Amino acid sequence: MTVIVTDTGFAPDQWEGEIRDLPSDTDPATLTAIPNESLVRIAFPSSADGRGFTLARLLRLRGFTGRLRAAGHVIADQYAMARRAGFDEVEIDEALAARQPEDQWQFRADWRAHDYQARLGARRRPA
Repeated sequence: MTVIVTDTGFAPDQWEGEIRDLPSDTDPATLTAIPNESLVRIAFPSSADGRGFTLARLLRLRGFTGRLRAAGHVIADQYAMARRAGFDEVEIDEALAARQPEDQWQFRADWRAHDYQARLGARRRPA
């Protein structure tokens, strides 16, 4: 069974529509129009493999507005990066959810407030 991670925490997978799976080694040049009513699940075979972040960003830049899910070996420390790249959610297995409980993911759920651009902007503001 899998666990879906969103900004509000852990939830079961309730998607019932079409799912299009993309491996991490998908050639970005081959990304074609994907219906916005589908869910695109991009595989992360390893937490060290960041190609999925690039694919997500390219899909968003090319106009995909549907649901985008990172699936596999994404760790809690990568959650904010996944959201900034365009993912709506992360799919992990129960073993990872046990090792990295919900509170570790929720700690990173305020991903908009803690990016480097926000920190740099705070330094530039007059005192």
